[in-house]
Formats: sequence, C-alpha cells, structure tokens
Amino acid sequence: MTTEKAPVRVFLVDDHALFRAGVRAELDSITAEVDVVGEAGSVAEAVVGIGHLKPDVVLLDVHMPDGGGAEVLRQVRTALPDVVFLALSVSDAAEDVIAVIRAGARGYVTKTISSQELVRAVVRVSDGDAVFSPRLAGFVLDAFADRPGAAPISDPELDLLTPRERDVLRLLARGYAYKEIASELFISVKTVETHVSSVLRKTQLSNRYELSRWASDRRLV
Repeated sequence: MTTEKAPVRVFLVDDHALFRAGVRAELDSITAEVDVVGEAGSVAEAVVGIGHLKPDVVLLDVHMPDGGGAEVLRQVRTALPDVVFLALSVSDAAEDVIAVIRAGARGYVTKTISSQELVRAVVRVSDGDAVFSPRLAGFVLDAFADRPGAAPISDPELDLLTPRERDVLRLLARGYAYKEIASELFISVKTVETHVSSVLRKTQLSNRYELSRWASDRRLV
C-alpha cells in the first residue's frame, strides 16, 4: 500500500498583504502538494511565526522595510536548521541573489514565476534541491567560483561555440537582424547565417527564439 506524501507546509513572508493573499489563493487552489500554514509582513512577525509553526519551506521576500530576507535568515536559521528558505522576489539583481544565498536560502526565484513553477520550486527545495530562476543561477556560480581555491565553473554546451559564434549569438539574442549583425561584426549576411546554423546544430535547438532564451540563461546577453 502506497502512503500518500504529506503536503509541504509553507510560510509566506512579504510586506505586501495583497501579494501574500494572491500567492496563498493560487497555491491553495491549484494543488494539494503544498499547504500555506502562515504568513508575515515584517521581519519581526516572520521570526515569531516561523518559530511557532516550524514550516517546511519559507517563501521569503528579499526587500522589506525592517531588514528583509537576509535578516530573517540571520535570526531564524541557526535555531531552526530544518526549515528551508526559498527567496521569492521582484529583484533579479546579482547582489540580492548572492546576499540571500550566502545567508542560507536554498534557492531564489523571481515573482514572474508561474504558479505551477512555484509549486515545483517549493517541492524541490523541500526535497533538498537548490532552485533558481534560469538567469540567476549564473550569479551564484560566479560568486562561489570567485572564492580562493574554487574550481572554475564551465558550461560544456557553451564551450562548444567558437568566439565568433558567441558574438553572433549575443547579438541575435539582443534582437539584431542578420543584416545588422553582419554590419556590427564586419562579416557578410551569408557568414552570419552559417554561424547561426552551426550554433543551432551544436545546441540542438530549432529556432531563433530558443537560441535567445538559451543565451539569456547563460548570461550572454
């Protein structure tokens, strides 16, 4: 007999009541995998609420008037090491991502995330995974790669591209037309087409839109 997995108990921390209400309503309506057990609109309320309810996952805003997500982590994480924190923020600034991850958050997603994607992120961090919105992962890798003695972070797929192919891809992802790319790089339109075909083949992608997203995820844009 299979035992049904208990829902992930979630605590929301955000200083905007309307946003908290929206997230709670969305999560409660679309899945039984998560259960929103509490919420807070300030650091002080969050510390008390998390300590009392001991949720599995805290969805944590990064910027709040009285200190923000990093301050909540500082006050709670040592006493409650089993509670997992997932930053949910409007900010995609590198310094915000790095600060909250160094403070102890397990992941960082932006508020553009869909409800279904947020559920998956909550479940994944609860299971022990680290979760980031695609373009944010590079900030974390770069930050930790900068530590003394750290191994350089490489991307095997990106390493397949030549420097000129990267130049073409970067401009393509920025919305340049083939003719504009040719002018910018002082090459022919035919050569641009050849490079794009090569990049598509190496990345196993099928169109310009997919290439743009691929480049953005790897912070080439």
